[in-house]
Amino acid sequence: MSVSTKQRIENKTVTQESLLTPRFYTTNFQEISELDISSNIDELKAIIEEFRIDYNRDHFLRDQEFVKTWDTFDKKTKNIFIEFLERSCTAEFSGFLLYKEISRNLKKTNPLLAEGFSYMSRDEARHAGFLNKAMSDFQISLDLGFLTKTRKYTFFAPKFIFYTTYLSEKIGYWRYITIYRHLEKNPSYRVYPLFRFFESWCQDENRHGDFFAALLKSQKHLLNTWDAKLWCKFFLLSVYATMYLNDHQRKDFYTTIGLDTKKFDQYVIRKTNQSAKTLFPVILDVDHPKFFELLDKCVITNNKLIQIQEKNISEFSKRFEQVPHILSLVFHLGKLFFLPSIENHYIWNEPS
Repeated sequence: MSVSTKQRIENKTVTQESLLTPRFYTTNFQEISELDISSNIDELKAIIEEFRIDYNRDHFLRDQEFVKTWDTFDKKTKNIFIEFLERSCTAEFSGFLLYKEISRNLKKTNPLLAEGFSYMSRDEARHAGFLNKAMSDFQISLDLGFLTKTRKYTFFAPKFIFYTTYLSEKIGYWRYITIYRHLEKNPSYRVYPLFRFFESWCQDENRHGDFFAALLKSQKHLLNTWDAKLWCKFFLLSVYATMYLNDHQRKDFYTTIGLDTKKFDQYVIRKTNQSAKTLFPVILDVDHPKFFELLDKCVITNNKLIQIQEKNISEFSKRFEQVPHILSLVFHLGKLFFLPSIENHYIWNEPS
């Protein structure tokens, strides 16, 4: 492997950071602890009761299908799966750490929310552990303890955490369920047993998204103001564009499991947008003729940035060559942001 995942992990070096790299977050715990959730307390209690039942307690258990050698994978396919598992494990572990810290800081001041975040951290830890165990099938593993200490943490205000994690959990649901249903219909492409677990896995993601939806509905000011509309629109575009650019960098993974990357992403974005329509005061018009056209231009520009980054030249020269492409990417994203959006009207969006 060139700059192999195995080498990165064994040497405990950190994967090169970029805007598309899975990140670790921290936030203002005191602000969350002081939230008044009374206006939507019943819905939050109902969701936390579902967490308490723990439907997937015995789901993530490796069976005999895992007990075989995966040396039959050619080098390219093996590297594709290693990268998928590494990125997925890092993202799940990031969620575990964030939810765990929020729960720990809320125990005394807001025990109900603390309980909800504790259950979500349990789920994320389970997912990360299962993915890390899957990596051992390819003779590697992530040192999650070392990762905890070495990764940089990005501060996000609580409201931004709520918007982004709601969308991340919902888009995760649509990604997992879409892959699961596709492979159920086309079992010849299910080349690794991990995909059999995606149906129940995505239900965890969906319940987490429902928790954040209920939390947002208890904070009407996060849904009923003009700045809330702008932030919702901003984070919708951020999540969609990040997935679209990431996936188009990794088209070989989707080809391996029999999916067309562009069709898959467009379907997932449309379904996530439908989910967001039940909560957000505004959603993106993803059926606008310019929407995916502009996203495709972002992909082309991002590929040029990657090509420059891979050149054997100085960092200064790379940065200099990248400037016009970065400006082009910002321009296309700006045009996407200012496309007409679709407004929604719900009771919880109205001022009290």
